[in-house]
Amino acid sequence: MPTRTARTAWNGTLQEGSGQVELSSSKVGTYEVSFPKRAADEAGGTTSPEELIGAAHSACFAMALSNEIGKAGGTPQSLEVSADVTLGQKDGAPAITGITLTVRGEVDGLDAAGFEKAAQAAKVGCPVSKALTGTEITVDASLEQ
Repeated sequence: MPTRTARTAWNGTLQEGSGQVELSSSKVGTYEVSFPKRAADEAGGTTSPEELIGAAHSACFAMALSNEIGKAGGTPQSLEVSADVTLGQKDGAPAITGITLTVRGEVDGLDAAGFEKAAQAAKVGCPVSKALTGTEITVDASLEQ
């Protein structure tokens, strides 16, 4: 299985600095980030780790749901998925406090209960969902001068 890479170049302090996130593997873009805009209600033309997680989660969930619908005997015609990732406080520190996946679909061969069952299975089976539920995280850090 492949490894995908993103890179961030950051300059300055947390409150006054800013950075650029590059989607290195796909080369589809470089996006501005800053902590004050991350913590604000209005993004002001920048992205955030939470938005990027939302993008990854909604795409992963859509793929997983398409698979679950097929396994249940249905055929997905279209799926519209959004992921709302909330940045809040936990134990006095910034934390992701919730993710809401919202999906609207056009599906042949499944009723509402079958679609709901497929959606719940996709939530559990999606690799991004799995990564966000207690997966051990390791860090390899070094200083460069």
